[in-house]
Parts: sequence; structure tokens; C-alpha cells
Amino acid sequence: MKSPVLSMLALCAVLLAACDEPRPREPQLNPRPQPADDRVLPPPARSAATAVERPGPYAWDAAAGAFTFEGQPLRAGRLWTFEGSTDGFVMAGGEVLPAETSGLRLAARAFDPALRSPSGLALEGRRFSHVLVRVTRLAAASDWDGALHYVTAAHPEAAGFMAKPFQGAAPEVNETVILAYDMRNPTLGGEDWVTSLIESIRLDFDDAAGGEFLIHQIAVTEPPANAPAPTLRPAA
Repeated sequence: MKSPVLSMLALCAVLLAACDEPRPREPQLNPRPQPADDRVLPPPARSAATAVERPGPYAWDAAAGAFTFEGQPLRAGRLWTFEGSTDGFVMAGGEVLPAETSGLRLAARAFDPALRSPSGLALEGRRFSHVLVRVTRLAAASDWDGALHYVTAAHPEAAGFMAKPFQGAAPEVNETVILAYDMRNPTLGGEDWVTSLIESIRLDFDDAAGGEFLIHQIAVTEPPANAPAPTLRPAA
């Protein structure tokens, strides 16, 4: 017959062995959902696929991948098509992201939003004097601006160096237009563009918050061969 002491020691050994057994793994919980990207823009109220394009002498030739003037292609010093990328463009006073298919989606969130190109373009202004912007308005806002500013080695963005489009201003909601700027004849700045190397450009669409746009393409091109150079306006 076993003594009570030996029986107690045997029971303790069994309990200690049970404590050393690995515990069964708890089932893995579903991973906690990640917070939504606060830079993802909500779907636009209007789709650019149904937009009506305003006719004019400037056009986009999708097959050639180039802007044209009266059917003739224009040679570009810089061309941005935003295929899944912002192509280095940034926005102050709003948000800018690649669109779901192609293009650049803009949403103005504050007063006087501005879209800026990458710097270091080093474009010869005398040769590349036209800026073309193909854009669809997706949401309305007040105070259309449409100004183009630019930077050279001699000066930053400034009110005295600015142009407004001579074609395509103030697109309506669900309308696609080509904003055409002839920098040989700017609103302000005289011959500054055509005597400078252009380092970057800035585009102002609306002066107010709320507007949304889809930019399809932007280019800085040579002027049309059959379009005479305009008379320069005096600088203000």
C-alpha cells in the first residue's frame, strides 16, 4: 500500500506535467480594417465619359498622342498625359490624384487653389510658346479664373507674369475644353516668356472652393506654323 506522502507527490507530478503542455492556439481574428485613405476623392457627380467636347481649331488626336491645330500636329516640348500618375504635378488648396482610367482628378478645397507642374522644365520660351490644357469640368464653382503663371531663373510666380486663355475659357459642367494660352501675347509680362527658359508653370482654374475637374492632357508646344505671331501687349 502506497503511503499518503507518495500519493501526494505523484499527484503533484501529474499536475506539473499538465502545466507544461502547450496551450491550444486561439483562432486568428479577422485583421482590423485599415483606415480609409483620406486622399481618395469621392466619385464625381458627373462622368467625363459623357462630357461634350467644345469644338475649336485646337484638338487632341488620341491615335497620334498629340495636340493638333486645324488637323496638323504640334511639336511639344513637354507633354503630360497622366496615365496612372500625377506626373509630378501638385496642388495647393485642394487635392489632386490620378483618375481611375486616365487623367488627373482635381478637387478645390480652399480659396484660390493652384496646380503646379514639376520644376526644372528648362523650356526655351521662344520656341515653345503655346500651353494647351484639355480639361473637363465635373463640378461647378463660382469665380472662374483660368490664369497661367510661370517661373523662370529670373523670377518666381508673380502677378506681373500671367496669361489668360484666348480659347476655351470657363468650361461648363460636363463640358470638355482645350484651354489655349499664347505666351507670345500674355496678359501681363510682355516678352518675358519668349526671352526666358521656363522652369515651371502654374494653372489656376476656379478662385473658389468646390470645383472639380478632370485634366486629360497638358502640353507646352511650338505655335502653329500657319498662325501669325500676335502683337505683344504692353506689360502692366
